[in-house]
Amino acid sequence: MLTCPECANEWSPAEDAANESASAIKDAVGNVLTDGDTVTVIKDLKVRGTSSVVKVGTRVKNIRLVEGDHDIDCKIDGIGPMKLKSQFVRKA
Repeated sequence: MLTCPECANEWSPAEDAANESASAIKDAVGNVLTDGDTVTVIKDLKVRGTSSVVKVGTRVKNIRLVEGDHDIDCKIDGIGPMKLKSQFVRKA
């Protein structure tokens, strides 16, 4: 058990790890994503405002995780900067 020197609150390191993993962003399979990962798109995604489609199997390198509904910020070759939902990708 660890104790806070200011407020005398006690906790275990296992609780910290459980809390961090619960708030982590996960892909469609359940793997935890981090900044800089490479992911693969698992569903055809229409690009709003154009006739372009991000095809199944498209690899997206060097992702950046952000807060919000679309929690992946990335740049896709041939399309440009995009925001993706983590439920439509899997870690490569």
